[in-house]
Amino acid sequence: MFSQKLKAQLREAIREVQDHPKPGVLFKDITPLINHSMLFGMLIDALRDRYKLHGVDFVAGIEARGFILGAALAYALQAGFVPIRKQGKLPCQTLSASYSLEYGADTIEIHADALRELKDAHVVLIDDLIATGGTALASLELLDKLQAHCVEACFLISLNELEGLQKVAERVSAFSVLEYDK
Repeated sequence: MFSQKLKAQLREAIREVQDHPKPGVLFKDITPLINHSMLFGMLIDALRDRYKLHGVDFVAGIEARGFILGAALAYALQAGFVPIRKQGKLPCQTLSASYSLEYGADTIEIHADALRELKDAHVVLIDDLIATGGTALASLELLDKLQAHCVEACFLISLNELEGLQKVAERVSAFSVLEYDK
């Protein structure tokens, strides 16, 4: 599925931007990867192969880059796509979950009917990157409110030193394609 060669190609396609969005941050920019049609296709195919036997009903993508990965994966799995967005961005009735940030708090939302009232829907949660895990844990809380079964929380990149992947793995199965240490 994810050979060392594929992982190396994916890692090479991710651009690192120093001091973005603030000083001291080394931003992992996935736009060169998603702009590379063959490599992006190989990523989505490998993810499809990982989840194709899990009876996935929906892929839930966390705003914003999780939308890109999630919609493509949902299509590949012939599943529905569910956006998890920042507060106030979804137009209909929503459920919300708040989480802590380094300097404050934030809230994310999901449509109350996102899973079309399917109980125990099998869902893959996906985002491009996991750092401290706050957004992912809040997203899992939203899926719990909808009585969904999270097959796995999947991330393209894990920043291991921030331990978010480990925190999520305490709740559900968690997977990262690429791991970065300091």
